[in-house]
Amino acid sequence: MSEKYTFHDFLDAVDVENQEFVRALHDELTELGCKIEVKLAKSGYVVSYSLNKKTIANYVFRKKGLIARIYANHIVQYMEVLDTLPEEMVRAIREAPVCKRLIDPSTCNQRCSMGYDFILKGERMQKCRNGAFMFLVSKESKPFIKALLLNEAKASA
Repeated sequence: MSEKYTFHDFLDAVDVENQEFVRALHDELTELGCKIEVKLAKSGYVVSYSLNKKTIANYVFRKKGLIARIYANHIVQYMEVLDTLPEEMVRAIREAPVCKRLIDPSTCNQRCSMGYDFILKGERMQKCRNGAFMFLVSKESKPFIKALLLNEAKASA
């Protein structure tokens, strides 16, 4: 039988300066109906939030710190939020891999979920869903991660 991990196990592993942000956002997401799953991976805990059986976000640990990955399936409904992002987050999106399936469906695994087609700072982006919205949780990025994630949760409801 596999061991069951909790949100509090994960929260204890989060660096002190990000714990309050993670806790508060968790509360807001669960109030919106999100389900949470906590697993242990090689690099630490992986926490997934899902709504209507679709994952909308994960937290993962990397060498540089805690990363929030947002699955922005409804990004076209709140694209204006992208225009408010700081340069570091814009750069992370621009550097994310292109979605091969959007460009030429025959070049990617047919079971792969389609990526995102959106406008960022006036430029059309076609990005892979697994890397498009992966952000280091930092003092600067927190309000923007929260805005993106709450917009996605509301659009997914």
